[in-house]
Amino acid sequence: MNERTIPDASALTGWRKSTYSGNEGGSCVEVLDCYPSGVPVRDSKASKNPALVFSAHSWTLFISSLRSIPRH
Repeated sequence: MNERTIPDASALTGWRKSTYSGNEGGSCVEVLDCYPSGVPVRDSKASKNPALVFSAHSWTLFISSLRSIPRH
């Protein structure tokens, strides 16, 4: 994977908000499915800023780790 960032994340459509993000307008993470070179991730409050692009394998490991943390 050569691309590690997307300079203007607002140029892409189809972003979805993380199910862990609340509706209070606080910390919101969005991901983009079916991107050819990995999984783009952005801050929804700064949609025109760069998005980070993770390999699918790295993203899967990250999500698996989050799911293993007990929720209170």
